[in-house]
Amino acid sequence: MAFFKDELRNVKGFVFDVDGVLSVDTSALNKDGDPVRTANVKDGFAIRIAMKAGFQVAIITGGYIDRVRLRYTKLGVEHYYDKARNKVECLNDFLAKTKLNANDILFMGDDLVDFNVMNTVGVPTCPKDAVPEIKELSKYISEKNGGEGCVRDVIEQTLKAQQKWFSPEMLNSRAF
Repeated sequence: MAFFKDELRNVKGFVFDVDGVLSVDTSALNKDGDPVRTANVKDGFAIRIAMKAGFQVAIITGGYIDRVRLRYTKLGVEHYYDKARNKVECLNDFLAKTKLNANDILFMGDDLVDFNVMNTVGVPTCPKDAVPEIKELSKYISEKNGGEGCVRDVIEQTLKAQQKWFSPEMLNSRAF
């Protein structure tokens, strides 16, 4: 088995879950009883850097909240799947649209609903507070909890491994 950092050199796309990965897994409820999602701004900035560097990015979530979709659409994420009951089907659609291979994908999930898709991708990862079954599948467990910078962690490590991480010139581009 290759070392995690070596495997990052082959990543061409990132796929993330929302609840427990891009958002903390506990939240207040709104007046309708729906959870109020959080968004980590450093995770969002890292997603923008990844796309600017040429990586494909997808979000696959079982939830459905218009504001969450709007957040990632504003960041430029073109591949957003919500109400996902079968995340492998969503992944396959993303792969077909981007012409990527499952082995090219780093996926980050945190709970049992992510189990099958994590078995499909080349680089399964999870936040520090993922459930034990997901941690066991993961090639990397971030030191960060879900919604607290775990996405930034894996994106930054991947781009650094490929020598595509941030440069001051990026700030002058229209992407930022």
